Amino acid sequence: MTVQSLIIDCDPGVDDAVALFLAFAAPELELLAVTTVGGNVPAHLTQRNARIIRQIAGREDVPVHRGAERPLKRPPAGAGAFHGAEGLGDLEPFEPAGIIGDGPSANAIVDLVMSRPQGSVAVAVIGPMTNLALAMRRERRLAEWLGPVVVMGGARAEGGNITASAEFNIWADPEAAAVVFGSGCQVIVLGLDATHQVRADEDRIAAIEAVDSEAARTAAALLRFSQRVEREVVGGEASPLHDPCTIAWLMRPDLFQTRPCRIEVETNSDLTRGHTAVEFRVDPATARHHWAVAADGQGVFDLIVETLRNAA
Repeated sequence: MTVQSLIIDCDPGVDDAVALFLAFAAPELELLAVTTVGGNVPAHLTQRNARIIRQIAGREDVPVHRGAERPLKRPPAGAGAFHGAEGLGDLEPFEPAGIIGDGPSANAIVDLVMSRPQGSVAVAVIGPMTNLALAMRRERRLAEWLGPVVVMGGARAEGGNITASAEFNIWADPEAAAVVFGSGCQVIVLGLDATHQVRADEDRIAAIEAVDSEAARTAAALLRFSQRVEREVVGGEASPLHDPCTIAWLMRPDLFQTRPCRIEVETNSDLTRGHTAVEFRVDPATARHHWAVAADGQGVFDLIVETLRNAA
């Protein structure tokens, strides 16, 4: 089995938490660190929430670093309506134990990537891209040293979830996204076009809930919160599972169909702020961006259940 070294950059967030549970349990992943950023909720809560999930998963060996409190040029955004005021749905927050990583998130990303062989460390970005953009500004060689950068963000065919054309993570810090997409690193983007095909219906939540571990039961409870929000706020029945798709892609890329492309981000217009312009008319041999156009929703949930069961 090939093991992928990984940094998860996140803003927990309900679906971020499920992504963390999956990554903490996956033997295919060597989780070097979790870096947090202000996004779904403020930065002091996202770091605490990541440490809560880490403690529930029993992975206090993984350092958690606190990152940027605000976007590069914008006021802080938030998505408490979809994640709860504390960011973890109905989960009662507590002050977690365990180590806190030395130094801010951007520094940790640079140090961990540059200290390992070129191309060996992947980064899953499942919040605003502020930390990674700051890291690239600090170390100009970072983009060429990175392994795959797997991003949950953006929208094309599906339209946006924060505006008509923008997805929240990109909209929250479009300047940071523009830095990452323009850096030349390899980026695999799992936007709403793919994640809306991965839905947490009752049967899928129940299958996770049936796994005999605190991590699985907590993940199921978080998904039930999202399901309730989907019904009350959006008017749907099964909530999309966004962020865990990045971890699933790292474990099982065959569960997704991607196309080579070039992605640019709108940073100037207030009307289309954060819009992802996805251009498929590119040379596949030189394309640095890949856009997910399809996802095997049942396959993703089967992977989550199997991974959590094997770790129980």
